[in-house]
Amino acid sequence: MVTAFKEFVNILNIPIVNIGQTQVSLGGIFTAVFVFLVSLIISKLVQRALTNSMTKKLKLTAGMAYAVKRILHYVIVFFGAILAAQCVGLNLGSLAVVFGFISVGIGFGLQNVTSNFISGLILLIERPVSAGDFVSVENQMGRVANINMRSTTILTTDNISIIVPNSKFIENPVINWSYGDTRIRLHCPVGVAYGSDITKVRETLLQVAKENPDVLKKPEPEVRFLEFANSSLNLELLAWTDEPEKQFLLHSKINYAIDQAFRLADIKIPFPQRDINLQMTPAIEKISQIRKG
Repeated sequence: MVTAFKEFVNILNIPIVNIGQTQVSLGGIFTAVFVFLVSLIISKLVQRALTNSMTKKLKLTAGMAYAVKRILHYVIVFFGAILAAQCVGLNLGSLAVVFGFISVGIGFGLQNVTSNFISGLILLIERPVSAGDFVSVENQMGRVANINMRSTTILTTDNISIIVPNSKFIENPVINWSYGDTRIRLHCPVGVAYGSDITKVRETLLQVAKENPDVLKKPEPEVRFLEFANSSLNLELLAWTDEPEKQFLLHSKINYAIDQAFRLADIKIPFPQRDINLQMTPAIEKISQIRKG
């Protein structure tokens, strides 16, 4: 049995490929894979341990804790990859040759991958966007589920996962509704008929806002008189909320309440009206007179 084991070890040590001047054996490859897998396991254990300690002891926000965990994951995996390469038999000089080939590949076709990876590091370090933020990017709106090496996953209000390249968050304008102060102001326009009591309209709109539990008391709601339009007096109810992801639902609820309140207060919402003046030609007027005669 000992002889069989030695033969097995000898087989594992047989070189199967040469990288530069380094001979790579099957045993070295197995060892490298094992070391890399161990680094992944260590990364998960460290992240799990830090999750409890960071959120409780250091009192970090969820977004900051997520960023720290991802950065530590990349660092541990990076050193695990270097150690795995050394287990194969690659020294720093051989690694320089490998990185040289990788740099050539980047120059020819991996620019986007590299750009997205670096953008992901910037997102994790600078944190203009963090996990859990409600954002709008590329005409898509949703909550950031996670930030990966190449892309960021956004979960929309329709429960659809959208994969957005990290570079989009760095190169393009992004609206982060959760950044800093989460309060936003809703604009609810409405038109009333000419002759309406504007003071009564204003009081009705403010009452609608105050009765909605999702509207903030501070800052207070307000009503603005926008313009004298062709068919209506246009006003706008301004109300504040600290739940940006619910802004469309809240806007709908306010519109429902405005319609009901206007009906009870007998305030009319007009429809577009046009006055049409008909001018008959002399021939048509003469025919009309003949018919009357």
